[in-house]
Amino acid sequence: MAEHRFIPSGLRARLTQPQMLLTIGALVIAAALPFAVKNFVLFQLTLAMVYGIAILGLNLLTGFNGQFSLGHSAFFALGAYTAAIMMDRFGIAYYWTLPAAGVACLVFGFLFGLPALRLQGIYLALATFSLGVATPQILKSGPLEAWTGGVQGIVILKPDAPFGLPLSSDQWLYYLTLAVVVLMFCCAANLINSRTGRAIVAIRDNPIAARAMGIDISRYKSLTFGVSAFYTGVAGALGAIVIQFVAPDSFTFAFAIALFVGLVVGGVGSIPGALFGGLFVLFVPNIAEHVSKGLAGAVYGVILILVIYLMPSGAAGLVELIVGKLVRKTARQN
Repeated sequence: MAEHRFIPSGLRARLTQPQMLLTIGALVIAAALPFAVKNFVLFQLTLAMVYGIAILGLNLLTGFNGQFSLGHSAFFALGAYTAAIMMDRFGIAYYWTLPAAGVACLVFGFLFGLPALRLQGIYLALATFSLGVATPQILKSGPLEAWTGGVQGIVILKPDAPFGLPLSSDQWLYYLTLAVVVLMFCCAANLINSRTGRAIVAIRDNPIAARAMGIDISRYKSLTFGVSAFYTGVAGALGAIVIQFVAPDSFTFAFAIALFVGLVVGGVGSIPGALFGGLFVLFVPNIAEHVSKGLAGAVYGVILILVIYLMPSGAAGLVELIVGKLVRKTARQN
C-alpha cells in the first residue's frame, strides 16, 4: 500500500478532455443499454453497479485511507436488512430505504471504527474479519428472528416505474441504480479532491507526517470508516431491492473476499475502477462455472492469476495506460 500509481490522476481537480469524452461516452452507452439487452442481462448489469458502489466504499477506506477491511459484507448486510425490514414490516417506500440504510451503516461504521483506531494492518483486518464472520450468525439468532426472518430471510416486492413511465421494473431499477452510481461516484471524487480527501490520503501515505501537519488522525480514520460503511450500506439496500430477497447466508465472509478481490482487480485507489471490480465480481465466477462446473473454483483462480499478472495496477490502470498512449500518439500526429 506504499505506492498507488493512480492516486495523482484521481486527485486532479478537473477531468482532462479525453477522460471527459470517455465518461460522456460511457454514460450515453449506459443510458441506451436497457433498450438493447434482455431483462436478465439488465438485471446482471444492475447488480454489477450495486457491487461497484460497495467496492467504492471499500476503496475509500482501504485504497485512499490505508485501513484494511475484510468485513464489509457486514455493512452490506446491514443496509440490505434495513431496506427489507422497512419495506416488509413498515410498508415504507423503497426510495426512503436508501438514505436510511446509508445513515444506519454510517453510524455503525463510525462506532466500529472508534475502537479499531488502536489496530493497524493485519490486526485491523483480523478485527473486521471477525465482524464479517459473525454477522450471518447474528442475523440467524433467535432474538432477531422476528425482524430478520431467521434462516428463511425476507422476500420483498420489486417496485414498478413511477409516474407512469413506459419502463419495466428491471429497466427502472437499472436507471435508479445508474443515477445512484453517478451521484455517489461524483461525491467520492469531490471528497478525495477536497481538503478532507487530501488529509485522508496523507494519513495513508505517512501518518507521522500527517500528525505533524496538525491532522487529527483519529477523527479522520473514524469518519472514513463511517463514510465507507455508508456507501456499502446504500449498495446493500439497492441489492436487496434488485434481488427482492435477503437471507443471512447471502452475506458470508466469501462475499467480503469477493468485494476485496473486486477492489484489487478494479484498481486500488481508483474511483472508476470500482465499476470494473463490480463487473468482475459478478461475471467472472459465472464464466468459471460455465467453463467447468466441477472445477469452477480452479478456473476462477486461474483467471484471477492471469488478470493480476496482466493488469498489476487493475483494470482502471490498464484503461488509463491505453488512453494515455492514444493521447500522446494523437498529439505527435498533430
